[in-house]
Amino acid sequence: MTNFEEDISVYEIISVLGECFQNMATVNLVKHLPSGQMLALKRFHIDKMRDNIYLVEKEIILTRQLQHPNILPCYSTFVHGLEVFVLSPLQAFGSCKSLLNSHFNDGLPKLAIIMILRDVLEAVSYLHKIGLIHRAIRASHILISASGNACLSGFRYACALVNNGKWQKAIHSFPLSTRPNLKWLSPELLEQNLKGYNEKSDIYSLGMVCYELANGREPFADVDSTLMLVEKVRGCAPILQEFPITEDNDCDMPPNFPKRFSRYLHEFCYICLKREPRSRPTAAQLLTNPVFKLIKKGLYLPELLRPALPLSDKMAFNKDEIASVDLTPHMNEIDMSLCNWDFHSNA
Repeated sequence: MTNFEEDISVYEIISVLGECFQNMATVNLVKHLPSGQMLALKRFHIDKMRDNIYLVEKEIILTRQLQHPNILPCYSTFVHGLEVFVLSPLQAFGSCKSLLNSHFNDGLPKLAIIMILRDVLEAVSYLHKIGLIHRAIRASHILISASGNACLSGFRYACALVNNGKWQKAIHSFPLSTRPNLKWLSPELLEQNLKGYNEKSDIYSLGMVCYELANGREPFADVDSTLMLVEKVRGCAPILQEFPITEDNDCDMPPNFPKRFSRYLHEFCYICLKREPRSRPTAAQLLTNPVFKLIKKGLYLPELLRPALPLSDKMAFNKDEIASVDLTPHMNEIDMSLCNWDFHSNA
């Protein structure tokens, strides 16, 4: 593996890809001069972070301890002047959220959804096995590489199931800020009652992501937050739309309209969104769901994502060409809250 130095002078900034972390950080496309490799460099300005410094450092330390092909890795983190730099592999298709916004307003193709869900499930299963709950699974935290590998990011909201060496059956701690993720959070987490919640909360969020990827819009997009909470507690959940909803049509499906989604995908979404956590399957159980049998050998996610194209190395090396392309939609949804600073601590 290439050694990525903790020295800003060995990275040539090619372009600004976007902003993240509530506009407190900038993401740049950079070239690693010794190897010629193109990377994503996240830059935090310490003065802008203020009270968020602890959260950033905590997330960085956590991310450095995670090793899985479907979790966005952190190659290097260092401080230079008043900035914290976090180096990650370039995810050339950007986030699933940016793909929906730019090319798939009515949702991704069925097989693309299934392939992405499988990769995310692999990451979630890994997290649950080591005692972590993600608590922020959503389309903007799922990044797609040029080869079509989906990676989970957005770990600043994660929490541990293990306390003092003991595995807890329920968690009663809640994210410092739930507002960005309200639409994806499970009813038991939002209730904040004595029953608490466990890793099955992530399964509910995965069901919401299934809806989001299929319909091209966030769950409960036009619903007031209070009403959304009431609906979730009552057990109401969104369903996959079999045809695009527009102002010109009603809710009756045309008689000969071909179905967009298989029965298996409908059932997958349904079991993830069960009201009671104990009724939802585990991540490991979901990986054996029949929906994944629809993925045939030779399927290639980048082909399913056309006309969307990855930010190629060729384009990245051509500064004149890259300057004429609006790259922000590709990357500005990324919550690259994965960084490192005593960054080698195991605390």
